[in-house]
Amino acid sequence: MSERLRARDLAFLTAETATAPRHNATVEIFEPGGSGFDHDRLRALVSDRISFVPRYRQRLVTVPGRLATPMWVDDDHFDLDYHLRRSALPRPGSDEQLRELVSRIVGRRLDRDRPLWEIYVVEGLRDDRVALLSKSHQALVDGVHTVDLGQLLLDTSPEPKILDPDDWTPRAAPSPAELLAGAVVDSLTTRDTLVESVSVAAGGARRTADAVNHRVRTVASALTGRRPSGRGPVVGPLSQHRRVVTVETRLSDYRRIRETHGGTVNDVILASITGGLRNWLMTRAESLGGLRQLRAVVPVSVIDDELEATSLGSQITAHFVELPVAEASPLVRLHQVSYSFQAHAETGRSVAANRLAGIAGFAPTTFHAIGSRVASDELRRGYHLSVTNVPGPQSPLYAAGARMVASYPVPPLHEGHPLAIGVTSYDGKVFYGLTADRDALPDADLLGTCISEALDELLATVTAVRAPRGRKRPAAKRTAKAPE
Repeated sequence: MSERLRARDLAFLTAETATAPRHNATVEIFEPGGSGFDHDRLRALVSDRISFVPRYRQRLVTVPGRLATPMWVDDDHFDLDYHLRRSALPRPGSDEQLRELVSRIVGRRLDRDRPLWEIYVVEGLRDDRVALLSKSHQALVDGVHTVDLGQLLLDTSPEPKILDPDDWTPRAAPSPAELLAGAVVDSLTTRDTLVESVSVAAGGARRTADAVNHRVRTVASALTGRRPSGRGPVVGPLSQHRRVVTVETRLSDYRRIRETHGGTVNDVILASITGGLRNWLMTRAESLGGLRQLRAVVPVSVIDDELEATSLGSQITAHFVELPVAEASPLVRLHQVSYSFQAHAETGRSVAANRLAGIAGFAPTTFHAIGSRVASDELRRGYHLSVTNVPGPQSPLYAAGARMVASYPVPPLHEGHPLAIGVTSYDGKVFYGLTADRDALPDADLLGTCISEALDELLATVTAVRAPRGRKRPAAKRTAKAPE
C-alpha cells in the first residue's frame, strides 16, 4: 500500500533549490584486504540489504491538482545500477583529488523521478583503498520510518551476515484517477491530510513571498550601496559549487584534554572548532571585525516524551551554543562551551555519548541525517552555522569484508549558510567533514588546518599542566593530520 509524504518531509523538497540541494552525504574509506572490495561486491551487498529499507526502492508521485501531499510508490522501473555509480581517480589517487571529486558530486541535486539516493564507488586511491560516497535526500531518511542505507551495509565482523533471498516485486503504481480519488477520501476522512494539504499550500505562498522580499532587499541594497542584512564571514548567499574539507584527529587527544580540564569530548570538539574559526577569521582581511561570538545550532540526543523517537530509541532536538571566537585563551573557550552543555546535562534529558555509540547496529549516518533535518527546522530562529557531532562505535566496522578506516560526514548547506560542519568519532579517531560554498568561502581548506591547530593549542595546555616544576616543558606534539 502506498504511503503519503508527510508535510514536514515535503518541506525539504519544496525548499530545495539549485544552490541548496537537500541531501546528506557521507564519505567512507575502506581497506579491501583480502576481500577484493569493488563495485561488484558493493552491488551484491546493497542488493542483499536494501529490502530492509523499502523506501529506497520507492519514488514520489504528485497528486493531480496538488489536492494532497505526494505519494511514495514502488518504482516499477527500479534500476539498482542507476543508483550505484562507479568512478575512479588516476592512480595513486590522493586525498585532495578525492575531496575535489566529492565536492563536485555533492553539489548536484538528486533525480526527483527516481528513488532519492545514490552511492558512488571511487576506486584508484593509494594503497588500493576504496571510497564510498553516499547521498540520501533529507525527505528520505527521517530516522523513524527509514534509516540511512549506509547503516545497513556495515557489519561488526569481516564475515557478512547471511540473509534470506530478496524476492521483491514492485506493486502497481496508482493511476492519476486513483491518486485523485485517494486524496479526496483522505481529506474527508483524515483530518491530518486536510491540515497538511492546507499547510503545504500556505508554505508555498510564504516561500514565494520570502523570495520576493529577498529580491527587494537585494535591489535596495544595490541602490543604496549598503551590504544586505545577515551578511557575515559564515553567512551569505550560496552558489551551485561546493568545497569539501576533511580532517582526521585522534580520539585519545580529546580524552587527555577532558581528563585534565573536565567537561566532555563533545565540549573539546566544539572548543577546537571555536578556536579553528577564530584563527581562520583572523587570517582574513576582515579579521574579527568586532565579532564576539558565532551562534551554532548543535543537534543533541534527548529523552523527551513529547518528541518523536527515532528507530534507535532516542529523540533529537536543537541546542544553541554561542561559540566565543573573540576569546584568545583556549582554556576559557573550552570552559565557556562546557558551561553551555552543563546546563543541558542538568535537565536530565540528555543522552550520554557512550550510550548512543553502544546501540547495537548503530551507525552515525542516520543521526547525521536527522541532525541536518533539525538544523533545517531551526533556520527561522537564526544561527550562523550548524555543527553535528555524532559518536560512533569504537571498534572496526566492515562492508563485504572490507574494513572501514574513515568516515567523513558531508552535511548539506542551507540557504544563507555557506558553512556546515559534521563530526564523527569512530574506532579511535575523530573525523571532521566541512561543507563550504566554493565561491563564498574559497579559503575553506585553511579552516580545516586551523581546527587542527586549535586542537594543538588545547593539547599544549595539557602538557603545561602535567610538566613537573623546575623542568623544561616539552613542546606539544602535533596530533591532528590530514586523512590517509
